[in-house]
Amino acid sequence: MPIATVNPANGETLRTYEAMGEDEVERRLRLAEATFRTYRTTTYPERARLLHRAADLLEEDQAEIGRVMTTEMGKPVKQARAEAAKCAKAMRWYAEHAAELLADEEPSAADVKDSGAARALVRYRPLGPVLAVMPWNFPLWQVVRFAAPALMAGNVGLLKHASNVPQTALYLEDLFHRAGFTEGCFQTLLIGSGAVDEILRDERVKAATLTGSEPAGRAVAATAGEMIKKTVLELGGSDPYVVMPSADVERAAQVAVTARVQNNGQSCIAAKRFIVHTDVYDAFAERFVAGMAALKVGDPLEEETEVGPLASEQGRSDLEELVDDARRGGAAVLCGGERPDGPGWYYLPTVLSGITREMRVHREEAFGPVATLYRAADLDEAVLIANDSAFGLSSNVWTRDEAEVDRFVRDLEAGGVYFNGMTASHPGFPFGGVKRSGYGRELSGHGIREFCNITTVWHGA
Repeated sequence: MPIATVNPANGETLRTYEAMGEDEVERRLRLAEATFRTYRTTTYPERARLLHRAADLLEEDQAEIGRVMTTEMGKPVKQARAEAAKCAKAMRWYAEHAAELLADEEPSAADVKDSGAARALVRYRPLGPVLAVMPWNFPLWQVVRFAAPALMAGNVGLLKHASNVPQTALYLEDLFHRAGFTEGCFQTLLIGSGAVDEILRDERVKAATLTGSEPAGRAVAATAGEMIKKTVLELGGSDPYVVMPSADVERAAQVAVTARVQNNGQSCIAAKRFIVHTDVYDAFAERFVAGMAALKVGDPLEEETEVGPLASEQGRSDLEELVDDARRGGAAVLCGGERPDGPGWYYLPTVLSGITREMRVHREEAFGPVATLYRAADLDEAVLIANDSAFGLSSNVWTRDEAEVDRFVRDLEAGGVYFNGMTASHPGFPFGGVKRSGYGRELSGHGIREFCNITTVWHGA
């Protein structure tokens, strides 16, 4: 895949870049290693000052970088600006909380005495250069939620971004440099995916984080396992959205539309499988289908656009294949189900019902504005359908019944359970999944500690 900005709204190639050669990659690896030796000794206040400055600059650049993201991967420009603002917020959160999250911990006095120590503590120390392999769907946010905690912990970052968002990737390197971080603290590697394995094998790279597809996660995990290096993986998701009889059905249907088509439906944590109790199925389905059909699809640079194009032509073809397979298997297309006329990689918001386990759309992640509707006879069947997936990233449940709340928290196989609202990442809450959605956590204190050497310090009596 060429490293290029191709506008998905019209297919026009705007900019192309040459991949970095071996010599340049080697220079950057040496720089990362050398920079870490000194950067690791900086204080939390020093790092926080730099990260606050990066947040200031990002807020100043919000409109400009928003347009860049939109022209690179097609998200509506309002959502692109909101993404930039969210990144600035996360930077400030880690700048303000890192010292507390990574403060020395003291074991209990009883354990210290029992160990024969005069005193003991646990200290969090940085690991070194961390390789981040990041996707195009949230080209700023995916990177910042790794970079902000990694930099505050004293690590340095090497970014291998998706090949279709090179301008955003280069912007991020420039942003941290303008903020005052030493050049080697955060570097973008303009390389193809084929170069990742060799870099991950390099002894100077101490750990890796990847957000992306299951095959990409398997490849990185395999190499990291062979090299005995820490990894965090955030892979695909096919999140359930369960609606029970006690729910506010009208509100649930309204939020369901946003939950499905956020980021043009290209979000791992977008709700994808809508599992509705039979008592409220018809009322929910009517409202949900009407809401999906009414969405404005168009030029993502126009302020009123709600759904833009998919990021690539291949992505649209993959989505079409899932819908066509379901249609051949007997699924009903309640709205959408086709590409509109004209240029660009658009696909109409689509709702499918009558889904069976044999259909690909039941087993695979639909990465675009396609929703599947399921009817559940009771709570037991709702849980069964929700868990009938290889993925386990997040989940959404609409109920006012506290007994049902307890049951869903106990039984849903997911990294998050969001009640009476849609899944959304926040710097204060851990983010990640189970099963084939990956392992490890980003964000919160859990995320910043993922790439730390958790060190026991013991002093004899």
